[in-house]
Amino acid sequence: MTDTPKGRRTDRAECLIQALPSKIYAALVDHAAVAVWLPPEGMKGQVHAFEPHAGGVFRMTLIYETPDGRTQGKSSEDADIVSGRFVALEPDRCVVQETEFQSDDPAFAGTMRITWALEPAADGTRVSVTCENVPEGISKEDHDAGLRSTLANLAGFTEQAG
Repeated sequence: MTDTPKGRRTDRAECLIQALPSKIYAALVDHAAVAVWLPPEGMKGQVHAFEPHAGGVFRMTLIYETPDGRTQGKSSEDADIVSGRFVALEPDRCVVQETEFQSDDPAFAGTMRITWALEPAADGTRVSVTCENVPEGISKEDHDAGLRSTLANLAGFTEQAG
């Protein structure tokens, strides 16, 4: 974690996935795949818009499977609605997105930049995700757990897929 000039955090997580960069990149830019692997444990996803090219938009709802007081959604009682745009895509190397939560709570306001970086490694691909300008309403502990869960999902999705 580092601090950004505006006092917002930068959170980062990484893992080694036993799949080629091309397979992982394909999962990053396919709307049906994203709906499966992106939601962290305890959530499911619905993709409403997904245009994976520089300047293309995306919109997704992440739904808590069993909402409670600890996991209340940012957009509604049981959901987080996220929208944004693709900033840059480098096949088999990286995807950069800018994203915002739909929320009336100012603690979740602002644009978060998410960079998915793929680096070939001897046993597969080192995948890192860096989130810059993380809204203050997202606790570091929850965000770290969510990023680790999402990366584990991505690994499971790409390592088992043909």
